[in-house]
Amino acid sequence: MPFTEICIYQVKPQKTEDFEALMLEAKSFMEKQEGLLLFRFFKRGYRIDMEQIKEGLPPLKITRIIKSVKYLLYWEFDTKESYGAAQKNLYNSYWRPIEKCLIVPHDKYLGESIFH
Repeated sequence: MPFTEICIYQVKPQKTEDFEALMLEAKSFMEKQEGLLLFRFFKRGYRIDMEQIKEGLPPLKITRIIKSVKYLLYWEFDTKESYGAAQKNLYNSYWRPIEKCLIVPHDKYLGESIFH
C-alpha cells in the first residue's frame, strides 16, 4: 500500500530565494530515493473563498506576504520502510539547511493511500 507525506514549509520572506535554490538542489537527491513513486513541490500562490467557489471563478492570486511564504512537498513511496529510509537520507543531507530558512519547524502529514 503506497505511503504518503505532505510537508508544509513556512519560509521566512527574506529566505525564499535561498530556500528555492536549496530545494532545487535537493530535488535530484529526493527523486533518487528508493521506492519513490511520485514527487511534487509547489509554492502557495493563490487562495479561494466561498464566493469564487459558488460562482465557479478562478482562485485569487496572493499579493502580499503576512508572516511567511508557504511551500508544500508531496511524495509517495511504495512502502513505509522506503519512506523511512528516505527520511534518514534527507535528515543526513539537506534537513538542517532547510530548517534554517523556516520560521517554525515544518509540518508533516503522513498516511497510507486509501484509493489508488
